[in-house]
Amino acid sequence: MAVTPTPTADQALNVLGAPLHLCSCEPMTGWFRDGSCRTNGADLGRHTVCCVVDERFLSYTRAQGNDLSTPAPAYGFPGLRPGDHWCVCAQRWLEAYEDGVPPAVRLDACEQSTLEVIPLEVLQAHAAEG
Repeated sequence: MAVTPTPTADQALNVLGAPLHLCSCEPMTGWFRDGSCRTNGADLGRHTVCCVVDERFLSYTRAQGNDLSTPAPAYGFPGLRPGDHWCVCAQRWLEAYEDGVPPAVRLDACEQSTLEVIPLEVLQAHAAEG
């Protein structure tokens, strides 16, 4: 069985089938910590959804046991504030959607494999403006 190589940032596609855009470099995000929401087989959480986080989502994910607001200097993590762009696990975004608190998404920066978890129509309904 052949192993499919992980696409590089400039080879990856977004959910619209176009080249994947960067999500954020300030704060630096992504499974590879290169600013893009691409993934590979080691990323069990599938960090492929580029979100514009808001206070509702930050409170929600903190209540789920993943505090994204508090800085963790030991890991170089500044803590997120509303308006920051961040690569979120596809399943966590879907849970937030099902619970009525999904953050807006940047379709151009969500990796195509996100569609294995979240339908495009659902993502499009929550696309960030601008």
